[in-house]
Amino acid sequence: MAPQQNAGAGAEAELPEYAGHYSLESRLGSGGMGVVHLARSTSGMKLAVKVVHAEFARDPEFRGRFRQEVAAARRVSGAFTAPVVDADPEAARPWMATLFIPGPTLAEHVKRNGPMDASPLRRLMAGLAEALRDIHRVGVVHRDLKPSNVLLAEDGPKVIDFGISRPKDSELRTETGKLIGTPPFMAPEQFRRPREVGPAADVFALGSVLVHAATGRGPFDSDSPYVVAYQVVHDEPDLSGVPDELAPLVLRCLAKEPDERPTPDELMRELRSVAASYDTQAFIPAQRTGEGATLPRPRAGRTAPGAARPPRKRAALLAAAALALVTGTGTAYLLLDDASPEPRRIPAGVSAPAGDFHPWTAAPASGEPGMHRCAYGAKRLVCVRPGRISALDPADGRVLWRRALEGADGPLEAPVFSGGRVHVRTHSGAYLEAVDPASGKRAWRLDVSGYRASRHAGDMLLLTAPDGRVTGVDGASGTSRWTRRIADVPSPYFASFDGGPYALSTGPADGGARTRVTAVDPDTGDVRWDVRLEGELTPAGFADGSVVLLAGGGNYGEVGGVVRYDPGSGTSRRVALRVPLEQAQATVRGDLVCLLGLGGSLTVVDTGTGTQRWSLETSVSRGSPPVTDGRHVYFTGADGRLLAVDTAGGRLLGQTRARLGGDADRLAAALPAPRLAGPAVYATAPDGTVFAVDGRRPADW
Repeated sequence: MAPQQNAGAGAEAELPEYAGHYSLESRLGSGGMGVVHLARSTSGMKLAVKVVHAEFARDPEFRGRFRQEVAAARRVSGAFTAPVVDADPEAARPWMATLFIPGPTLAEHVKRNGPMDASPLRRLMAGLAEALRDIHRVGVVHRDLKPSNVLLAEDGPKVIDFGISRPKDSELRTETGKLIGTPPFMAPEQFRRPREVGPAADVFALGSVLVHAATGRGPFDSDSPYVVAYQVVHDEPDLSGVPDELAPLVLRCLAKEPDERPTPDELMRELRSVAASYDTQAFIPAQRTGEGATLPRPRAGRTAPGAARPPRKRAALLAAAALALVTGTGTAYLLLDDASPEPRRIPAGVSAPAGDFHPWTAAPASGEPGMHRCAYGAKRLVCVRPGRISALDPADGRVLWRRALEGADGPLEAPVFSGGRVHVRTHSGAYLEAVDPASGKRAWRLDVSGYRASRHAGDMLLLTAPDGRVTGVDGASGTSRWTRRIADVPSPYFASFDGGPYALSTGPADGGARTRVTAVDPDTGDVRWDVRLEGELTPAGFADGSVVLLAGGGNYGEVGGVVRYDPGSGTSRRVALRVPLEQAQATVRGDLVCLLGLGGSLTVVDTGTGTQRWSLETSVSRGSPPVTDGRHVYFTGADGRLLAVDTAGGRLLGQTRARLGGDADRLAAALPAPRLAGPAVYATAPDGTVFAVDGRRPADW
């Protein structure tokens, strides 16, 4: 891992000159608990020194976790880990020094060089199996094995970072409601039975790490950590791209039940049978160099690492049920449960409340749980759930129309308004159906199963074929308007945002040291600007002509800062977060960037002043993407609560009651973001309700 120069607010505070008697030279990376520095001993030996964040040093819980990490690292020091040289968990700023191991992390290697071939994959799997064998022999479960915690040294892989490891006989217990780990590399029992996690969870993580090394993605792949969590618990892994000789063994590692997974010793025996012998030499390969209504037929080609794929087929979560919609006046409207494919209008009954907005709640009459996914547009709130699409009057929740939705056996995405139509994915993402929002009738349908990625941008749908060509489809008619390659971008994967003028394609550049950002006009496919910016960046939104991006925090899935780039002047402003956020979701409005991390850390950054306004630890362990109207930031929790926080000072202003579903042992996939329209905030909950509250008065919720 290469040293980094310190930058941003609070850098000086996070870089003390010494830890004990070790001189700290530069920063190697950072995580949720602390910063890792390159240091030298008195004799000149290179060390990696982890120093706990200043604001956590006074927290007894964090001190306890750090003592545990030191104890675990000392127990497992050996050939397959970074040996502990010294530590002081009782210091004012607790620290631990381990031997510095030169070499990239597996995450860095795959990002720079692409997926590994079969031979180095076998050696990687063997090395990690040996490491887990030694870790488990001393009674420790790592619980956070992932690509950024695997160093590729000359003599084989090294497993590092025991920050959330536990002895198998530990009396410590997982904090209620908190996710411990990194979702793409967590085992099902870490979500369902966190107090019963044992060594088999590390074997599951090893399988996920191998898929990442072989393909550049995980076996459960989504931009949302919550979708990934659902897939880990309920779906079968996607092993396409894993070498045939290793796929059966990897599949066994990814078994849902712990007792069905092989032990590390069994893995090593199986690997010997796969290849009569394997060496332990350095396995890091050399750097790679790297019209009308009918759409163009996608050309075959290898799927690039990280490319979006249509969602895998899921079993139907819940049957469509009768729906009673209750307005603020107490009047109920029933959505009858029949299988008619034609839209059925329900009599209005009463008019919408006159004058000011009134809250309302729509609840399933039969008590069937399952979250709706909704979108606001054309003066309608259009919602989908398994087998059903409905349009509600946003003023009072009346049903304007509803109909059965063929092939919608558990949609995970909200509808999208595009070109005056409502676009809905069906048949596990294979088809895109356009619906007239006024009547609910189908306008057209496209087969998009052969495309690698798709993204709505304004009134256009952008489809990326396996050969890298992009087709722009008119959202109103479903016809192709243009097909072309985007500059020299080999496989564009676009991000777009409501009200944004461009679709943005991003990818690593200069060996991963920079991110290439390409702005494309969705109406024509023309490139408007193309730039390379420092660091690993992910688009988050637009702000007054500028682009806002999230900067990686040094570890897998972390966000360490916010970057605002002005394409007009070519200048950028960076704001470092005081503490990196894991798996952060963000929303942008003007100068404000609101970020919600895994575990409930809510942070607001002001890109106008270049400062972090505040950070708040909420009671929500899993949250939806946040939304903001500038005065308040809103988000929902896995228990169905809708929360409102003041953007100026970080105060919790109000929250609705919890609306838990009855199927408690099933993990919800992505939590849909609230929708804002005028004074109203619209949200959905696991018990199947759709509800609206007055965003101006959160205290009254």
